[in-house]
Amino acid sequence: MFKRFTAEEVSAQNQVKASVQRKIRQSVAEEYPGLEPVLDDLLPKKAPLIVAKCQNHLNLVVVNNVPLFFNIRDGPYMPTLHPNIMRNLQVDRGAIKFVFSGANIMCPGLTSPGGALDDEVEAERPVAIMAEGKQHALAIGFTKMSAKDIRAINKGIGVETLHYLNDGLWKMEKLD
Repeated sequence: MFKRFTAEEVSAQNQVKASVQRKIRQSVAEEYPGLEPVLDDLLPKKAPLIVAKCQNHLNLVVVNNVPLFFNIRDGPYMPTLHPNIMRNLQVDRGAIKFVFSGANIMCPGLTSPGGALDDEVEAERPVAIMAEGKQHALAIGFTKMSAKDIRAINKGIGVETLHYLNDGLWKMEKLD
């Protein structure tokens, strides 16, 4: 999704009204309850909150010119590689190079000896993709099936990768 993303793909940037800002904050708080203590630091009430509209129905939530969250159409807000607030799935070492090139996460990469699944993860939920032996997330994705189904079926795409280290959004530290 963000493989070749650049600032030129932003079609409009609008500072949102207080009511829209509250709705975004509420949506983020509901999706990521662990973020509640630092939500005021991430999305300050007094700082201008800007929603940047991009191609393919993509919205970026920008605070102080830094993209913090994104969503597609009216889907859930997903952070730009803040792994501590999301459920984690772990891939084995063999999958790392493929994830860095934007590949989706296949079920065998999650169920092999180096992989790890959180059985509470449901289908169609945002997750952080961790790598075996690494402490930081290497991707953000959207599960295609539940963790139990990934373990049982063990074929096909388990997680659709949306954002990963070194993609266009990651390289774009500030949005001017």
